[in-house]
Amino acid sequence: MREMVARTGVSERLLRYYEDQGLLKPERLPSGYREYAESDVDLVGRIRTLLAAGLSTSTIAQVLPCVTEKLEPTCPVLIDQLQHERDRISASIKALEESRQLLDGVLSTPMVNSVTDSAQTTP
Repeated sequence: MREMVARTGVSERLLRYYEDQGLLKPERLPSGYREYAESDVDLVGRIRTLLAAGLSTSTIAQVLPCVTEKLEPTCPVLIDQLQHERDRISASIKALEESRQLLDGVLSTPMVNSVTDSAQTTP
């Protein structure tokens, strides 16, 4: 596993998590040690790319069998699923942009000194 960590830059904990999620299936030696194939290094890279794109590990588990090594779709049903994920991400981006606009409004408002201002309004 240490070699896989070194080659992928992914922690042992994450490699185990990917395995628990069914994304990565290393061979098991009689001693219980994991033995990773060369293709697993590339697979971890694809997993990381899909995670960075905002997909959940459960979605990635469905996507991986339907994409090539270059992440080109091979299953027609995948297109609909990825469109749904894209729409979900777009909605999240819109909500974040609205939140940023609200914060921009707060930050552009002059700061009020509550002690000084409250003293000026008291008769």
